Amino acid sequence: MAPSPTYPNPMRLWQRLFLAFALLSGLALFGFAAWQERSFRHNFLGYLNETTLQRLAPAAQRLAHAYAEHDSWDFLREDPPRFGELIEPGPGRPESRPPGPRDRPPPPPEGYPPPPGSHGDPHGPPPHGPPDLMTRLLLLDAAGERVAGNPRVPPDADAIPIVLDDRRIGTLRVAPLPRVSGATDVAFAQTQLHSAVLAGLVVLVGALLLALTLARWLLAPVRALADGTRALADGDYARRLPTTRSDEFGALSRDFNHLAVTLEQHRQARRQWGADIAHELRTPLSILRGEIQALQDGVRPFSAQALESLQAECARLGSLIDDLYQLALADAGALEYRFESLDLAECVREAAELQRRACADSGLELETDIAAVPRVRADARRIAQLLDNLLANARRYTDAPGRIRVALDASARCARLVVEDTAPGVAVGALPHLFERLYRVESSRARDAGGAGLGLAICRAIVDAHGGRINAHVSPLGGLRVVAELPPEVP
Repeated sequence: MAPSPTYPNPMRLWQRLFLAFALLSGLALFGFAAWQERSFRHNFLGYLNETTLQRLAPAAQRLAHAYAEHDSWDFLREDPPRFGELIEPGPGRPESRPPGPRDRPPPPPEGYPPPPGSHGDPHGPPPHGPPDLMTRLLLLDAAGERVAGNPRVPPDADAIPIVLDDRRIGTLRVAPLPRVSGATDVAFAQTQLHSAVLAGLVVLVGALLLALTLARWLLAPVRALADGTRALADGDYARRLPTTRSDEFGALSRDFNHLAVTLEQHRQARRQWGADIAHELRTPLSILRGEIQALQDGVRPFSAQALESLQAECARLGSLIDDLYQLALADAGALEYRFESLDLAECVREAAELQRRACADSGLELETDIAAVPRVRADARRIAQLLDNLLANARRYTDAPGRIRVALDASARCARLVVEDTAPGVAVGALPHLFERLYRVESSRARDAGGAGLGLAICRAIVDAHGGRINAHVSPLGGLRVVAELPPEVP
């Protein structure tokens, strides 16, 4: 047996699958990290602005109460620092002493003017309150005139209405943060980025380990299938794969086991076929050799009877060779067929009449019951061969005096040809094997009756080629009943 072929494969399939998983995981994590970083930077300012608006909601209420006490906004115009106290009051806030170096607010964010009262601002002393917040606030009265705060706050900034007794008395505008620029904010963003990178690396390592495990687990059945295939190629048809899985790999394993069983059966059949052929050929050759040797030694006189015996053995050997040739052609799909629209009843009637004399010579009565059936697409010569083989088999293995019956009728699906005979019959257990090559039921098919057990095998090949089916049953007449069903012609 030729050795199994080997193919260059620098990278195994599980390695490729692992690399694919790793690349997919890495790209997914990189994309997620990039999107998360962009989303964080974009939404962080929104979060801070929203937090500022929520933080200023109580300040709007305090401004409304202060307005109610003074009945106008003039108290803030006259005392700007009071605006910071109302925005975010707190204990210990310096009110009377001038601001020292430690009290000076840090410079405002880039893009905003300095708060009122700072260097270069003519609007008076700085108000109390968070410096970074005060530079972003502007208080307007009901008419939209500035009351306090940074006059450079844009008009489209977020607005918090100040309402008193269901009457809008003013608006507190809050400018958005231009960008994350404070040291604390930038440090927080960097911390989030580092945390995201660390989490991504941890997830990536876990994904790679999972991908490695998953790749090897998924391809374990493939490796087993490859090993089993090599075993089949080396002739080990006893190899089987486990079928515990319920997925596609389990179905593939079951198909592999079915293939192994089929190949093993074919090997056994091929061996048995070869042995049976050798046995069948050996018998007539042994007889011929023995008779010729007897003639040469003078044990048997040379006569017409001796020549007739030799001729009978040669005919038997030729018939066996012809049958083997027919089966070989059928197996190769080379058995010639000429399909045509055929009147099956007429064809069966003619073939039966040709066999009537041979049946009478064997002491058997041939009965026919042929009904009209739909036309079939068939080869008339092969149908005649089918009926000849069935009648020859019945004539050979039916005791005289006896009876053979040929019937043809139509069912809902097909045309049915029945050939049955009288005793002796065939055991029920032997019926499924009658169409196997070289099979004999020794109790009824003695070798001296002629034939090699190939006639019914040829019948099955003919019926299969016509798309029909053939089966054997116990006949009510006491012998064998063979039923061949042929499909009707498709219009």
